[in-house]
Amino acid sequence: MTNALPRVDTAAALNEFFGSRVPGLLGVNFDSCTPDKVIGHLTVTDALIAGTGFLFAPAIVALADTLAAGGTGANLNDGAESFTTIELKANFLGSASVGETVVGTAVPVHRGKSTHVWDVTVTNPSTDRVIALFRCTQMILRA
Repeated sequence: MTNALPRVDTAAALNEFFGSRVPGLLGVNFDSCTPDKVIGHLTVTDALIAGTGFLFAPAIVALADTLAAGGTGANLNDGAESFTTIELKANFLGSASVGETVVGTAVPVHRGKSTHVWDVTVTNPSTDRVIALFRCTQMILRA
């Protein structure tokens, strides 16, 4: 799997890996990455605003899922080759405007041999509000 997320646990390495992929194209940036917490952000641009005038929900999902992927990659155990998202759920509670930054904080709920479950809280620091709650399950892939 030549395009698989490498086993990295630094924000710089994750930013480099995702830079030319969809998360990077959307503006997702990792601020920190440890096995127990991943933090990243996305600055809202005109291109990320839906026809409704609000931030596209898929942009928030991309931020949250990417942070969970970074955490899963940092936690792969011996014998794991890669992983993939098998389920995700998001509750949207607010939004953000052009020029604002949204911040995601991902924490592991379960880190098993076959699956990982991550919760991500996305906030809008300019309003001090939670704008999304996200949970995803990652399936660990073995050779």
